[in-house]
Amino acid sequence: MKLEELPLNKEIIEVLKEHEITKLYPPQEEALPYVLKGENMVLSIPTASGKSLVAYLAIVHRLIQDGGKALYVVPLKALAREKYEELKLFEKLGLKVGISTGDLDDSNPRLARFDIIVCTSEKADSLLRHKITWVDKVKVLVIDEVHLIHDPNRGPTLEVIISRFKALNPKTQVVALSATIKNATELSIWLDGKLIQSDWRPVPLREGVCFKNEVKYDDGKIENIDGTEKKSLERLVENSIVNGGQVLVFVNTRRSTVSVANKLAIVIEKNISKRDKKNLEKLMDLIKKELPELTSVDKKLFSCLEKGVAFHNAGLSSSQRSVVERGFKDRIIKCIVATPTLAAGVNIPAQRVVIRDLWRYDPNFGMHPIPIFEYKQQAGRAGRPRYDKFGDAITIAKNEEQKEEIFNNYILSDIEPIFSKLGSQSALRMHLLSAIATNFVDSIDGIYKFIDSTFYAYQSDTSVLKDEIDEAIDFLLSSGFIEQINNDRFMSTLFGNRTSSLYIDPLSALLLKKALEKSCDMETSTLSFIHAVCSTPDVRSLYLRRGDTWVEEKAEEKRSIFLLELPVASNEEYEWFLSDLKTASLIEDWIEEIHEERIITKYNVGPGDIHNIVEMTQWLLHAAREFARMYNFDCVSDLSDLLLRVRYGCKKELLNLVSLKGIGRIRARALFNESFKTISDLRGVPLKRIAEIKTIGEGVAKSIKSQIGESDKGEDKELSEFVVKK
Repeated sequence: MKLEELPLNKEIIEVLKEHEITKLYPPQEEALPYVLKGENMVLSIPTASGKSLVAYLAIVHRLIQDGGKALYVVPLKALAREKYEELKLFEKLGLKVGISTGDLDDSNPRLARFDIIVCTSEKADSLLRHKITWVDKVKVLVIDEVHLIHDPNRGPTLEVIISRFKALNPKTQVVALSATIKNATELSIWLDGKLIQSDWRPVPLREGVCFKNEVKYDDGKIENIDGTEKKSLERLVENSIVNGGQVLVFVNTRRSTVSVANKLAIVIEKNISKRDKKNLEKLMDLIKKELPELTSVDKKLFSCLEKGVAFHNAGLSSSQRSVVERGFKDRIIKCIVATPTLAAGVNIPAQRVVIRDLWRYDPNFGMHPIPIFEYKQQAGRAGRPRYDKFGDAITIAKNEEQKEEIFNNYILSDIEPIFSKLGSQSALRMHLLSAIATNFVDSIDGIYKFIDSTFYAYQSDTSVLKDEIDEAIDFLLSSGFIEQINNDRFMSTLFGNRTSSLYIDPLSALLLKKALEKSCDMETSTLSFIHAVCSTPDVRSLYLRRGDTWVEEKAEEKRSIFLLELPVASNEEYEWFLSDLKTASLIEDWIEEIHEERIITKYNVGPGDIHNIVEMTQWLLHAAREFARMYNFDCVSDLSDLLLRVRYGCKKELLNLVSLKGIGRIRARALFNESFKTISDLRGVPLKRIAEIKTIGEGVAKSIKSQIGESDKGEDKELSEFVVKK
């Protein structure tokens, strides 16, 4: 179908044509007539089959026709940025596009001026908790990756967002996008929407199993892979790259991403051109410019990158991951070795996907096979539109028997159905408190009715649900988050309201409240508050290793400063306490300016892990400071300083300097060591004097001068001459 055959505004069609979109894919052709009429929809089709465009056109068509706003909800910040950039293409139609993925304790009033808002599911939920005034103006709600309702962490939030919008604004059109899921019909019935389901792909997919040097495909074809002296994985990668392709290799551990990338680098380096090598050098320079500190992880990544391969896992920082993803999209990087998290992230197709590991270790169950859905997510990345005639997804078997097992259990099997995860106590107490705090419900009957509208209720026995709900309500009542009025009405307390708006687990809030109350009667240290924060369920604690005996020694040494009771060593909670203390010790090292490399080695983490722990600790410290205003005001000042120290990773003496934009803890320390201890000390100092300080340089020196209002063109010229002489 041609675009002109759709009831679309001519200006919309022109924007699409400007970006070389003139025809529709079959699933788009089937879906668009329904969404353009304003119907709810579940669009369940493979990766790269055009889901996003259907959602974009639903939004743009509705908003131009009826006015109002649209909310585009995604699971990841990186995905939000990708969708934001794509939707910006429609701004020439007069629509303003905004993005919000940050502060969850903020209603973001600025968002009111945007027509299309892209946000994460947590941010969307937070906006509802802050009672945004424009909720009734939302005409289209897009839920990307709706199958994540099945995810224990993100699923309940996603489900509650949809349920609340259905109740608050029944006329809002819901467009739910997903990879192929088995029980998509259930979702469409729950949403009262049209289901469009298809296996069509723009690039046909072949799934196969490799054993020795032979690949057997699902279409019956058998191919031999050249290079008999190499292992199967190396042959599969080299074969694709020699033929102009790119490869994604999925393995089951972070350590494997690095070791496999190093092995493949030897093969790939021989098959990249001089031009590719120059582009790779530019890519590495780009990463180096953004690095505050060079670590062993960076060195390992650079060692692989210069040979045309990269590894990708949650241990990398977000900037490292985004540069790797960009390099692959630009076809500079030929191969990425990744953990499965990449398959659920931004759109990165490859000519060939090799799935080396179909088993994964779980601390509760040991080694177990990955779900079929996860395998299909990884396989679905194969095939680059405009570059490939077909995509290859290949697993590797150790023997003939395993080859048949893979065929039967993965390639030829149906994916698993998805199920709601709203029934856990942690999810219920968090979302029921939010519903009461925002006056969305105010009675037990109202709560039952609300939960009865969820996907969880659609799939479950209502009588079982009531027991779970009653347990969560009892917890909220007994812990002081809500109170009962006239025996049949609920009302949130000040404590409950603040907990809900801070977007933390009520159990975390309760622990922080107890810690703050105890701090009134004892001497505390920075570790006292850091440990209390790291003990909450919102902060994921580090695992204890065999060599971590120092943690137990520290627990005994610091026993008197803990705000939460130290369990008896024989108690099963004791190990959790030590895990929390290990996590708190990482933060303590971070704010004492311990070099990132030492932290990586000591705690067996990556830069991405450090960033995630720092980010969550910072958020919980913000919550602790807010509760301190209610329960121990004397702590507010100390918590404010500690919050900034965690944000910047520095000692208290650097807090004035790090407030300058572009001056992190490394540059601030360099300035401090040169006797520039405050911003005031930098006033009147010659530009060249600042520029010659280690890690500063000309660009940063100019930025500092500009920020303190002392930019001087004459000094710029003098500085340039100074740099040339140097």
